[in-house]
This record gives sequence, C-alpha cells and structure tokens, in this order.
Amino acid sequence: MLYQKSATELSAMMAKGEISAVELTQSVLDRIGETDDKVGAYLTVCSESALAQAADIDARRAKGETLSPMAGIPVSIKDNICTKGVLTTCASKMLYNFKPPYSATVIERLEAAGAVMPGKLNLDEFAMGSSCENSAFRITHNPHDLTRVPGGSSGGSAAAVASGEAVMALGSDTGGSIRQPASCCGIVGLKPTYGSVSRYGLVAFASSLDQIGPMTRTVADCALLYNTICGHDPRDATSAYREYPDFTRCMGKGVKGLRIGVPKEYFGLGVTEEVQKAVLDAVDALVREGATVKEISLPSTDTALAAYYIISSAEASSNLARFDGVKYGYRAKETDGLIDLYERSRSEGFGDEVKRRIMLGTFMLSSGFFDAYYKRGKLLQQRIGAEFAEAFEGCDLIATPTSPCTAFKIGENVGDPLKMYAADICTVTVNIASLPAISIPCGTGADGMPIGLQLIGPRFSEASLFNAAAHYESLVGGFNKIPAIG
Repeated sequence: MLYQKSATELSAMMAKGEISAVELTQSVLDRIGETDDKVGAYLTVCSESALAQAADIDARRAKGETLSPMAGIPVSIKDNICTKGVLTTCASKMLYNFKPPYSATVIERLEAAGAVMPGKLNLDEFAMGSSCENSAFRITHNPHDLTRVPGGSSGGSAAAVASGEAVMALGSDTGGSIRQPASCCGIVGLKPTYGSVSRYGLVAFASSLDQIGPMTRTVADCALLYNTICGHDPRDATSAYREYPDFTRCMGKGVKGLRIGVPKEYFGLGVTEEVQKAVLDAVDALVREGATVKEISLPSTDTALAAYYIISSAEASSNLARFDGVKYGYRAKETDGLIDLYERSRSEGFGDEVKRRIMLGTFMLSSGFFDAYYKRGKLLQQRIGAEFAEAFEGCDLIATPTSPCTAFKIGENVGDPLKMYAADICTVTVNIASLPAISIPCGTGADGMPIGLQLIGPRFSEASLFNAAAHYESLVGGFNKIPAIG
C-alpha cells in the first residue's frame, strides 16, 4: 500500500513515473476512510481539493516541469494552523465555524512546493493538553492500542502519521506537543529552534513558546518537511533572519566524536524504569558507534514545569482575550447586553482546560501577583536557558527521555490535571530555552507501547540532531511499521 511508504520513497517513485500523485492521495484518503472512525485523527477531510491538488501536480509533471521533492506528497495539518477557506477550529466550540481568509506561512510554503493537504487534524482544544482528550469534537485514539491516548496536544497529527492516515503532518509545540505525542505513537517529531519556522497563521497559545514543526515516520522525511517550512518570514516579528542548509544532506556523517550529555535530573522526575533503560540503551548504541557520553546537571529542571505553566498560562490569558463572540466564532444567544455577551460566549465556547489556564494566567497577571508569579517565572526562564548554554560548552547534544511513561489509558488522568501536566516534564525546558529537540522511537515498553528518545541541541543545531537521529535509526532499522488497527 502506498500510504505505508515513506515520503522520501514516494517522492522518488513519482519522479520516476512509477506512481502518480493522484494514486498516492487516493491511497491516503482510502486509508482515512477505512480507519479514522476508530482512530479519530481528523476533524476535516478535504478529499475533493486534495485530489485536485494531486491532479495538478501530475499535469505539471507530465509537462516536464521541475518539481520539488515535496510535490504530490500528502501532508495533513494540525487544526490550529490557518488554512484559507478551510475550517480551522482549534478543536474548540469557540471556532466551530471559522474559515480563515488567509493561510499560514507554512501552508503557503507547502502549497508552493506542491504538497497535497488531505485534511485538518484533531488536537487538545487550543493546543492545551497532553492527551488529545480535551478536543470539543472527538477523542483521538493511539493506533498501537485504541484504548490509550496518542499524547497531546498534536495527538491527531501523531495518530494520523502512525496509522498511515497521513504520510507527513504538521504539529505545534508549546511545551512538548510535538515530541510527547510522537513518543506515544512511535514516530519522529521535531520541535525546531524558536524563530526558525514562521508562526504567522498559527493560532496563538503562548507566543514566546509556540513553534510549528514536522511529524513523520522517518528522520529523512522529517528533514525533508523541515526544509520546506523553515526560513525567515517578514510577517513574523520573531522570525530569525539566517540561511539554512539543505537538511536532507546533513545526515550520514556518523557520530564519531559526538559528545552526548545525559542530565541526571531527567532520570528521576517520575520517569519509569523501562523508559530510562530504553533511552540509556539508545545512548549506549551511539557510544558504540564512536560517540562519547558524560553525565551533566541541569539543576533548575525541577522548577521548569512551574515556570512553564506560569508563562504559558499568562500568555494564553492574553492571547485568548480576542475570542469574545463578536467578530467570529461562537456567539451565545439571547444575551443581556455586551458584557453578558462576552461572559456567556466565553463560558459556553471554551472547554474546562482552556478556562482553567485562562483563569490561572489572569490571576498571575493581576495587580499584586505579577511580581510574585509571572516575573519569577521569566527569571526562571533565564536561569534554565543559562544552564543549557553552560551544558553545551561540554557536549554537543543532550539525550533524555521524551515522555516519562508510555501512553496511558484514555480517561486515566482526566480527573487529575496535575498528573496530566506531569506528562510534559521532560519536554518543557526545551521551549523555555528556545532550543531545538527531536523525538525518535527507541523501543517499546512491557505494554507494547512506543518509547521515545529526545535529543536536544543548541539553537539552530537541527542539522546535528537530524544526523544523530538518522544514525540511531539506521542502527535499529527504524520503528516505522504501521500497526494493524483493530
């Protein structure tokens, strides 16, 4: 089946004329039709437009045009990334009918490269959650075990790629929302350096932490998709102005001499023994290939989760103030004046987790509490960044678990927000420090569920991350087999 192959393979097959873009797109759409009633990855399926995009690529190829390696490759999109004329709901009742009048920069770049969009993917409402159970519309299931969560907030993206319902997908990562679901679903997920991918058109959660990134079944595919979406964008004031290499050519260099730091703080924090063992075994595999390893310390790690929820909730409170029932989206009916319209629209339109974070953030930004909470959170952010910078003076990359455990059962942590927040304990520091990190599969637990290895690098070190991750992937043969969906 075509949907089972990697994007790199499929791109080569289309270039040789062995398959058409329409055949590939139809294969993915058929897979969605067969399995998505069980997996629940999609909120919107764009069958007609996807086939039209694919047919256009085939016509251009038939004319002899030189096309991008991404031409004809289906890429599904997390539903908090704006797509012109296509529903962008953020999995929220608040935006249940919102069709943006413009597309995000990453969508424009995918379209320019000839990628095909099969549809929009489920998430935790406004990207707030770690299990994809906070969607207003449906729960997404882990393809490896339909009774378990796929992780979050990009759970729909991870589940779609893992199940073969997408060849590639885009997610967004504010505190681990690409890497944690990638770990839970056994795929590759990259959280890029802050500023390397435009946030223009990404519905904001926490603007200083959010970053769009690729989710794929292989490291080579991840590099290919990242090539397409990275780069400076004048419409994003935080976009970095710099040149980027061809990341597909940054792999295959080996890991001899690579210095890997292993922070002791990441091997406590409630991380299960089987996850610790799988990650350390993966590091040992790289050491046998010529890398060196040293134990390091990042002493402020135990404060990172608190700092993250202070900063992200404060920014969410500000960013979500725009959803008031006036300009677009959900509007309460039979209201008594403007203030009542605001209150009822927001009360009825937002789910419990979003309300929880808005209230928390508003409290921390209020008079008398700003210095005690938000200002201290920002000071912790500086300290965490400084500790990473010091660590990278003695190592090239840092290896940690991605998630402290394998995917938990659906409903298991719904009543315990603090336990749910702890699922991001290994990932939030990367966003706080604006660093890049990649999660790659490194084994399975006793329950048969995937375990992820996280590699963290200095700012703009994606080339080194891809090289190390691809080398490890080649050693173990990858973990990209699509599971049977029961």
